[in-house]
Amino acid sequence: MPAIYDSLKSNQGLSSHVAWRVSFIVPFIMISACALALLLLTEDTPTGKWSERGVTVVSGDRPNQTGQSVVPTTGALDDKPPTAASLSSNDEKKYETPAKPDTDVETAHGDVQIMDEVQHEVVVKPSFKEGLKVMFSLQTGALCAGYFCSFGGELAINSILGAYYLKNFPYLGQTQSGRWAAMFGLLNVITRPLGGFIADILYQATGHSLWAKKLWINFVGIMTGVMCIIIGKLDPHNLPEMIGLIALMAIFLEAGNGANFALVPHVHPHANGVLSGIVGATGNFGGIIFAIIFRYHKTNYSQVFWIIGIMIIALNCAFIWVRPIPKNQIGGR
Repeated sequence: MPAIYDSLKSNQGLSSHVAWRVSFIVPFIMISACALALLLLTEDTPTGKWSERGVTVVSGDRPNQTGQSVVPTTGALDDKPPTAASLSSNDEKKYETPAKPDTDVETAHGDVQIMDEVQHEVVVKPSFKEGLKVMFSLQTGALCAGYFCSFGGELAINSILGAYYLKNFPYLGQTQSGRWAAMFGLLNVITRPLGGFIADILYQATGHSLWAKKLWINFVGIMTGVMCIIIGKLDPHNLPEMIGLIALMAIFLEAGNGANFALVPHVHPHANGVLSGIVGATGNFGGIIFAIIFRYHKTNYSQVFWIIGIMIIALNCAFIWVRPIPKNQIGGR
């Protein structure tokens, strides 16, 4: 953006207050092209069409012996047909069949359990009551707290970082300060997916323990807070030191974004859209709150850094004890 701005001023003869406005045409075109590509060139879901999301072949550690597929869930979760466990004694007599070997009984029970789990992982339109239950669960709060800190902190820091560089290193000028500040955002290309990738590695290495993903979120969050406090207290006036500290802080901060959404699909899987929306919105809300703090401290950026660092550590520690998923949740594991 600084390069586009400079080009419009020097080559097109635009004034400063016009050039910075016109320069935003470029990201508008790029974002619109990306949105159209996602809409037209990608699948609705990882498993294909949205309308066929419930038609999933039952699979487990062993081959499926029935060859049956799961019927899409179209209503609320309470509308599922009763399983063998919910039949009354009269129904049991009515449908009584000759005894079969124990292995067949175990197989049938396993199939019912797998089908029940998969049905609960099919995204359905939740009722208002179910939506409130998802919104106010502790697991949602834990994810929101993590994303409030990671994405919210990223948005706020992005908005002032160029000015912070310019304040501590006036000789850089606006363009060079903007370029160094852009490094913070560009690191997302590596750090954000890295956060999710490491979360998945930990998940596999611990035998599919969701606590590994949960604690990874808290770890990168606490390390982000520590780095923010260090930057705030040192307030570096040596350029390599400043760049190194900002880059290290960015690795933890932006990895937190990917780490959060590595856990999101496991929590309330039947209401994944609702949960994703709530968590995403909380990240933007965090950006507003942190930006307000920067606003009222004017150009005292270093002080705000350590204030934000303390807030991030406090929020991550406050939710570190929360289970990754609700205790009685079916599916999502």
